[in-house]
Amino acid sequence: MLASFLIMLREGIEAALITGIVASYLKQSGRGEWLPAVWVGVFLALAMSLFAGAGLIFIGSELPQKAQELFEAAVGLIAVFVLVSMVFWMRRAARTFKHDMQRSIDDAMVSSNGVGWALTGMVFFAVAREGLESIFFLLAIFQQSTGPAAPLGALAGVLVAAVIGFAIFYGGIRLDLRRFFRWTGIFILFVAAGLLASVLRNLHEAGVWNGLQQRAFDLSGVLPESGIAGATLSGLLNYREAPTMGEVIVYVVFLVVTLFFFLRPAAPPPKLAASAGRS
Repeated sequence: MLASFLIMLREGIEAALITGIVASYLKQSGRGEWLPAVWVGVFLALAMSLFAGAGLIFIGSELPQKAQELFEAAVGLIAVFVLVSMVFWMRRAARTFKHDMQRSIDDAMVSSNGVGWALTGMVFFAVAREGLESIFFLLAIFQQSTGPAAPLGALAGVLVAAVIGFAIFYGGIRLDLRRFFRWTGIFILFVAAGLLASVLRNLHEAGVWNGLQQRAFDLSGVLPESGIAGATLSGLLNYREAPTMGEVIVYVVFLVVTLFFFLRPAAPPPKLAASAGRS
């Protein structure tokens, strides 16, 4: 539940930031008459995301067992790729996110004859990206979790994100977005590592991968998946009480590589680097 909550909270805040920046900038610059085009783009993006999610669920449920395992492995791989891309993209874009959005609005207003369509399209593609990202890793998480906890966590994350987005742009509340995205990014990389390990398990169950299947360790006597702590870690980070060597290797290598690049200091912007070189 916590994994789906935090992921949807992060995705929801990104979508709320995009929508809020566009709406508030239009209002501040005296272009408030174009706000309906923004909301049209948002609703179209949400509708497309819901239809895409329903289509993927239907396709997966109609497949035979082996094909279903391969489908789950493919969804898991896409989810891992999307999660990692999202985390590193926001790490780079956090400092100039608002400025870049405002510049895109100005470009759309100046260079396009159909201003309404340009704004609708810009918001649609920005929000749809967040929606499609959410669809893939929610499907991957739902495949590993049973019961209503994960869907309820996702719904709670969206609702909290909507409240935070409203509070930021209409209530004047400030949120340290850089710190928020940094800590949620670390958590999401752990989630992605667990998903990648589950992809290896899906491939084994489909008969595609049979290497490194010996048991790495067995914590069933110390931290069983049936216990409260084990079940929580299983739903949160895809914990397994008796993982295979392949799953452990994939999990550890993925985390070491991604955390190294994510936590290392970011390079200064080009202007700052150039001025530092002249001094």
